[in-house]
Amino acid sequence: MTGEASAPAAAPPATAGRAGSTLIVVLVYTAAMCMNGLDSTIVNPALLTIADDFDQPAVAANTVEIAFLVALVAALPVAGRLSDRFGTKRIFLGSLAVFTVASAACGLSRDLVSLVLARVVQGLAGGLLTPVGMTILFTAFAPHERMRLAKWLIVPTALMPALGPPLGGFLTEHLSWHWLFLVNVPIGTAAVLLGVFGLREHRAGAVGPFDRAGFLLTTPTLGLLTYALGFGPSQGWSSPPIAISGLLGLGLLVAAIVHQLRVPEPLLRLRLLADRTFGAAGALALLTSAGLMGVLFVFPLLYQAALGASALDAGLGVFPEAIGLMFASQVVDRLLPRLGPRLLTAPALLLAALVFAALALPGVAEHAWAVRVLMFCVGLILGTAVLTVQIAGFGDIGPPELGHAMALFTIVRTLGGSLGIAAGAAVIEAGGGSSGHDTSAPGPYRAAIWVTAVLVALGALCALRLPREAPAAPPFDDEAGPEAELPSPAGASMPG
Repeated sequence: MTGEASAPAAAPPATAGRAGSTLIVVLVYTAAMCMNGLDSTIVNPALLTIADDFDQPAVAANTVEIAFLVALVAALPVAGRLSDRFGTKRIFLGSLAVFTVASAACGLSRDLVSLVLARVVQGLAGGLLTPVGMTILFTAFAPHERMRLAKWLIVPTALMPALGPPLGGFLTEHLSWHWLFLVNVPIGTAAVLLGVFGLREHRAGAVGPFDRAGFLLTTPTLGLLTYALGFGPSQGWSSPPIAISGLLGLGLLVAAIVHQLRVPEPLLRLRLLADRTFGAAGALALLTSAGLMGVLFVFPLLYQAALGASALDAGLGVFPEAIGLMFASQVVDRLLPRLGPRLLTAPALLLAALVFAALALPGVAEHAWAVRVLMFCVGLILGTAVLTVQIAGFGDIGPPELGHAMALFTIVRTLGGSLGIAAGAAVIEAGGGSSGHDTSAPGPYRAAIWVTAVLVALGALCALRLPREAPAAPPFDDEAGPEAELPSPAGASMPG
């Protein structure tokens, strides 16, 4: 497009074309991430039913979730490399197609072994979808345009995982557990077809040799640590599988970090963390994910074990957190340009830590509506900080590094969540809440919630490294023309 003037009543063709292409990017990304987000939680209520159908013990059905989570994390390190080599469109749509086919295979499984194998394939594809999908989304929008992405980022990251358990229970009770997976098939098929015609290919450029040693070190490291941190609370930290996985994972982690920092073309570009803004965003992702996942793990236990509430009551008490996140997505794009990342994030994290601490106060958890209001505030306040970090943290990352930065950010955030759950379980166990004689004592559970509050408060220190100002539009951009419009969640366009 040239710099020539055009009639004010009509949008220039290049602008209109870009608005249409960005709408397709957003729709395909949202569909894929909603599928991935649902599958991380939708199976939980059906595990006992699956075990009964296959005439297996309940503990054996847990491998359905273990296989998915471990495979998902193990695939993350290669996401950036594959995007550079084959292009983001090809990897994203290929992963989405494999995820859809694997979902169909899960729904058609007739024994536990075939179901677990299909979940492994589904997890591997899902591990590529998140970072590559984020790369496509962030590549389609300049840094100053990304503030309005909050409305879309929050749907798969907050609402879908929260809807997973109730939707899974409904489908299992009224249809069959097979539909937990088959529901993905029409959505995935439509998203692939739309993406084939609407997504644009993007490659980072020249690609160096593949870091085989980094792959052999990093992939098992993430799998072992995810397994140990995720299932240590339920299986016991001293059980041989958990202890061996944890120790071996830590040893490989040290070796992987040393290797990644030495080689010129590492699988994971840890040197990106040296960037002031992205490094702060990575630390914040670790701490906020640890705090949020930790409190979502601990508080239902306090609600049930110590206060005698039912599992349904505990779920209803926590669910307003997802609603708060949805509200946060509506205000971030308005507050971020005015306050800037630093001033918006640091106070929000301190306020969120106070809300966490309030959940642990004696007498608060006994009042259902007080719990629901506080959980809504957790989602609203902490969600504002998390979305700000997710958008502003990539402002200084150029397109050649964006795929690697997304993969690294996703890994840190995922491990942070597992770490928060593990920390909460460790505090409860140390206080006798899980193995002691008096499991109804609320003290250990409240102490664990205080730990999650401290983790979130520590994030405020990291937030001081974020920039003061939000990304601004370039003063002149004759090549791109007028700023393209970002579609609103209703499908219409928002003014630029």
